Amino acid sequence: MSEVSQIGVTEEEDGVRLDRWFKRRYPMLTHGRLEKLLRTGQVRVDGARVKANARLGAGQVVRIPPLGEETAKPAPKPERAVSAADAEEIRACVIHKDKSVLVLNKPAGLAVQGGTKTERHLDGMLDALTFEAKERPRLVHRLDRDTSGVLVLARTAKAAAALAKAFKQKDARKIYWALVVGVPIPRQGTINLALTKQGGPRAERVFAAKKGEEGARDAATHFSTVATAAHKLAWVAFMPLTGRTHQIRVHASAIETPIVGDGKYGGVNAHPGGEIPRKLHLHARSLDIAHPDGGRLFLEAELPPHMKTSWKLLGFDERDAKDAFAGLEE
Repeated sequence: MSEVSQIGVTEEEDGVRLDRWFKRRYPMLTHGRLEKLLRTGQVRVDGARVKANARLGAGQVVRIPPLGEETAKPAPKPERAVSAADAEEIRACVIHKDKSVLVLNKPAGLAVQGGTKTERHLDGMLDALTFEAKERPRLVHRLDRDTSGVLVLARTAKAAAALAKAFKQKDARKIYWALVVGVPIPRQGTINLALTKQGGPRAERVFAAKKGEEGARDAATHFSTVATAAHKLAWVAFMPLTGRTHQIRVHASAIETPIVGDGKYGGVNAHPGGEIPRKLHLHARSLDIAHPDGGRLFLEAELPPHMKTSWKLLGFDERDAKDAFAGLEE
């Protein structure tokens, strides 16, 4: 790396300390050298001088000076080839591809990144999505393991920075579809409820919190009821205005309409029984976002098989969801 580069902070890296961010990306860079680069202003965030303990935000841009070939080597990836079956499956999920952006309809049950006891994940399959490009695509946001739908990948560093910035500046309109137990009252509105995380990585849960409470982060979600079934189940469209972990799931439970299949936040009430599948019924249906090369990119993802089954059982028509938020958006 013999020239200055500008690297965008992804949604996955939101809140990470700058020194830890460097450790992940440039493991050969010593802490002492990083401190010197910071003191001399050679490393900057959004053009400003920063300290090693500064917290990064999604969409910010980190200035990286020339580091030398050895130091600039990225963290090594585990040597694990993508199986032919996984490669075929993940390529079949592609719903859009251009020179800068790749978009998937992520299947339910596939984790985006690895972790404890999670060996099969999207991040480990990205080499199968290189196509004609010279580098693997980059993750710029995420969906929960059991949430299906639209997931955007950047095919270049420039695109990754632009997409991360779009998410940070809320220049991305995300619509989720869910099947919930009960019917929201009122049928349309906005949930403003701060959230806080508790527990460790293996047992992390998100809870509703009072605004201003230590660790609480503001969270807001528009919701609109599209259709109901015998006043016992409802098809609800959600549009998150913030991007907190498990936001829609916690907000849905907070208004006493837990998402079907969400035992973590809805308990036994989240399983209505009968022929309705027990899987989580939450799907990232559409995304409207600024394209890195200009203009807008609008994408829709088909429902996963288990939600299609439920829609058919309940007599729901996907066409009924058009303009679900008409008159609600500011």
